[in-house]
Formats: sequence, structure tokens, C-alpha cells
Amino acid sequence: MKPRRCRRTFRKCVRKGVWVCGGLPTTTTITLRERMRAAGRRVFATGRVRHTKRRCRGVLPGVGLALTVAGVCSAQTMRASPLQWVPFLHLPGVVDLSGARHDGSLTVTAGGQLFLFQPSGRLLTFARGPGGYATSPGAEAYLALARRQRVPGAHCAFRRDDVYALEVARPGVVVVDASGKAWPFAALPEGTFPNGITFDEVGRFGHRLLVTAAVDGATNVYAIDCRGRVRTVAEQAPRAEGGIAVAPRSFGRYAGQLIAPDEVGGVIVAIDARGRASTVIVSGLASGGDIGVESAGFVPARFGPRGSAFLADRGTPGNPHPGTDSILRLAGEGLVSAGVHSGDLLVATEGGAHTIAVRCRRACTVFRIADGPAVAHAEGHIVFARGR
Repeated sequence: MKPRRCRRTFRKCVRKGVWVCGGLPTTTTITLRERMRAAGRRVFATGRVRHTKRRCRGVLPGVGLALTVAGVCSAQTMRASPLQWVPFLHLPGVVDLSGARHDGSLTVTAGGQLFLFQPSGRLLTFARGPGGYATSPGAEAYLALARRQRVPGAHCAFRRDDVYALEVARPGVVVVDASGKAWPFAALPEGTFPNGITFDEVGRFGHRLLVTAAVDGATNVYAIDCRGRVRTVAEQAPRAEGGIAVAPRSFGRYAGQLIAPDEVGGVIVAIDARGRASTVIVSGLASGGDIGVESAGFVPARFGPRGSAFLADRGTPGNPHPGTDSILRLAGEGLVSAGVHSGDLLVATEGGAHTIAVRCRRACTVFRIADGPAVAHAEGHIVFARGR
């Protein structure tokens, strides 16, 4: 295809909201003027270039397009100003939030205690007093919320709205029921450092609770059934920690796998039910301890403009990113306008809460969507409230 014809084809397809990848040689480029003409249109590129025509589905405004030498369509956002995580509620010592309970409230851990947080901004104490929950104020006691789900072969079920919290001092997991009563649930091997927790809601891991733990610079993955029995899924897996999550069925070849960020290497890791690990994407963000990718979460089904995303920004005095001691928020309206869809993975760095969206179908594509306050010290999961 001649360059002039390439440009004509590009302009024609932009007017239709798609760009036909097939048939373009790997040396073809799109001029800056043509990118500017495309700004504001819904143009996105993903997948491998072939000689047969294929549409690249339109999802993101203002994208500059190019072809790599490997023949893969790639995309880089041209947004002049990404979205901004905004401090929404001041909460000293905030570390993590869980998904929404049946009443719409989110469970929050801060300063070694639990709270119930309404997306409207209301905060209630939770699990206090005798039989309640408490842990070290400085512990990274990440959370996972249970849905009612039977576990095959275990002859039991997880109960709806029970919340599970990592216990770091004595490696294990504590459960807190919906009424606020807490008790030890499972013990992990001595010498491990629990650093991630989530539920398998897809089923590849048998609908169990999944926990990652650091061991000698690597990661062990444990699957825990509803009776607290622990099974090792992987040993000496790649380094990972923070807001781990199981990928939904729509997430391409990684569907049902455990997805975990590696802040030191700056990559997103996938671990399957057999314990095999692979790299999903290189984030392209800053990397390093207390800097790189830390928080993650999948956009739920039926998420729309009335929804919100929330992230813990932990106060960490003396750190280059000292945090704001607050719950950060991204409005659903902004996420939708940025082209974020249900099933996309959002990943934020610990330092500055710089945030990307990852979409995997036949191939995985990454685009930058948001930044946090410059001092942000993000922790735990990115969680979502659909709005009412």
C-alpha cells in the first residue's frame, strides 16, 4: 500500500471510528497532523497485523497509532491531561478497601481497625469491642470480601459479606463476619510474609481464597478452602505483592488466572492454577520498592458513569511519597469517557498512584488513564462502587 493511500485509508476509517490494521506494511507511520485530526474520535488498536483486514475496536479518544517492527498494532494515549485521583475522605492509616457488601458499603482497614465506608462519604466503625477485630496499626492487612460460594469437594461454602484480612505478625488469615465478630481462619507456614489476598470468583482455583506470601525474594501462592485448609499452588513464583486479583473470563488468555503486580520489576504477573507464571505486560511506569506498580483491580460488570473507583493512599512519614492519609476517588464518568470498560484491569503505582488500564483479548493493550497526588502512597486494591 502506498503512503498516500495509507493516509487516505486512515482518514476514512477514523471517520467511521475504526482503523483497518490489515495490509499495512510495518514501515507505515501516521503523521502528527492526522493524529490531531483523529483526536476526539474513538480509535484504538489491538491485535496482531495480518494481510487480511481486521477492525481495531474503537474505545479511546485521542490515540496516536503506529506499527511496530514486529507487526503489532500499538497505541499510546495522546490525552493532554490524564484523569486525577482526588482525596475523597481523610482516614489516618488507611491501607486497603474491599469490594462492596450487599448493602453497597465497602470495608476499609486503617490504623489496625476496620470501618464501613459508604461511597457517599459516610464512615462507620466496624468490628469493635470484645470478639471484634484489631491488628498492628502499621500492618499491611489487605482485605478480601467473600460472596456466597460453595467450594467443590470441601462440603462447605464461604458466607456472603464475610471479610478476610491478612495477618502478618503470625502469618495467616483472620475472618470477620458480617456482624463484626473475628477469629483466626487459616495459618500459613512460618517464615512467610503474606502480601496479597483475593477470592477466585471464576473457579479455576476451585473458588478458594488465594493468598500470596513473600519467601526469600520470591512468591508462594496458597489456596484456602472454606474450612481454612491450605494448599500450596506455587512456590518460588516471580516476585509480586499488593492488590492481587483473579482475571474475569473476558481477559483473553489470562482468564481465571491470578494477576499480581511486581513493583520492583514494573511488570504484571499471571499465575495459573498449576502454579505456572507468565508476564502479562510491562507497565511502562516507574519501578522500584515503594514506587512501582502496587494496586490493581478489575472493572466490574455494569460499571457506568455513576460509579466510582477507590484507592487507599496511606500516610507514610519520611517516605519520598508520604501519602495523604485518605481514600482517593476516580469518578465513573471520567473513567467511561477515557474508554475504560468492564473487564479492564486498572493498575496504579505505589508512588504517585500513576494508573494504567490493561485490556486483554487476543492480545493485551495498555493505556495511561490517571495520576494521583504527587505525594500519593497507594496501597492495596483498586475497588469499585457501581453507583445507584
